[in-house]
This record gives sequence, C-alpha cells and structure tokens, in this order.
Amino acid sequence: MFALRPLRRRHGHRDCADRTAFADRVTFADQVKSELTDELPDEDLGQDLEDCLAVYELGSKPRCEEVEYLELVQEAIDRIDRGR
Repeated sequence: MFALRPLRRRHGHRDCADRTAFADRVTFADQVKSELTDELPDEDLGQDLEDCLAVYELGSKPRCEEVEYLELVQEAIDRIDRGR
C-alpha cells in the first residue's frame, strides 16, 4: 500500500539569509545604542529608545540639554530604522 510521507519544510538559503539579516540589524541597533550611551553617559537609556522619548518629561533638563538629548535619541532611532 502506498503511504504519504509527511512533508518537511526545506530550510534553504532564504531562511538563512533572513536570520543573517535579522542578526545584522540587531547588531547594528546595539552599536547605535552603544554610541548613544557614550554620547550621553549620565542617561539611563534602557533597551527601547522610543520608550525613552515616550516617558521623557519635558522641562526636566535645562533647555539646551533637553534639545540635545531629544535630538540625539531621535537621530539614533532614525539611524536604526534606516539601517545605516
């Protein structure tokens, strides 16, 4: 009697490439966050930079420091999104 064998999913080059691309994006994001931490050593940035902006209280720093902080964090987020 003829029996069907279960189909196995092939893990080809695309799966490998997707995993590599994801790992590259994570590595790049970690690098950008590290650079930002070096620029803002007194700040507790956490893992999610967008959360930093969401919970930031306007007026909690002197105006010039506040503008610089917000710009640096937003630039880091944009760099991560662009991937470069």
